Amino acid sequence: MTQQADTESLYSSDPAVVTVWSDIGCPWATLALHTLHATARERGTHVLVDHRVFPLELFNSEPTPKPIIDAETVAIGAMVPELGWRMWPGPDWRYPVTTLPAMEAVQAAKARAVGGLPASDQLDTALRHAFYGRGRCISITSEILAVAAECPLVDEAALGEALEHGTGRAAIHRDFAVARGPRVQGSPHLFTAAGTDAHNPGATFRWTGDPYEGGFPNFSSYSRDWAEELLGKVAPGAATQTG
Repeated sequence: MTQQADTESLYSSDPAVVTVWSDIGCPWATLALHTLHATARERGTHVLVDHRVFPLELFNSEPTPKPIIDAETVAIGAMVPELGWRMWPGPDWRYPVTTLPAMEAVQAAKARAVGGLPASDQLDTALRHAFYGRGRCISITSEILAVAAECPLVDEAALGEALEHGTGRAAIHRDFAVARGPRVQGSPHLFTAAGTDAHNPGATFRWTGDPYEGGFPNFSSYSRDWAEELLGKVAPGAATQTG
């Protein structure tokens, strides 16, 4: 693999694109993406995000435990209430056991027929809100497509056809292979062609103990300055879409 090919597998070479490695089931990643989008809106800046997958359940060989997500949701939601999150409102049997299908849909939406990178980012944002804010089971295709129907940039029919053909599945495993390398440190990790290389930016926290043994995230502070700095480096103008 050439150095250029290796770089492009890690982040987009387009200077107008922010590459974000994450899992939809990671509250910290959802916080970072919210901050990025909110800051862009406040600046009147157009930001284009290329979502790459850091699939926690493939790394850990198990679903991400609900008690850990619950603890992180409470800590983050209390610090940043404008997220509009709430505790899981439904019965446990409706809780998403996997986020892979949702992330496959986000990858499939990158195709021009579905809507390209803008549609992919809009769908990713909507799926995260559906999970953390509305308690919807984003593990199942019908729910993913229902969320997609609420996204003006997404061609729902084209997405449904892409999912039937497993279009996003290969991308998940390609990203997983890259994510196992040394450069991507976790979810979220943001890169830009201008040199941004930031893992879980802005968040200062520590676990009070092993989260698998009942530890809690002590979320002590959060800064949005990183998003201002990143957006100041991103080149203006429309980026080249992938198809």
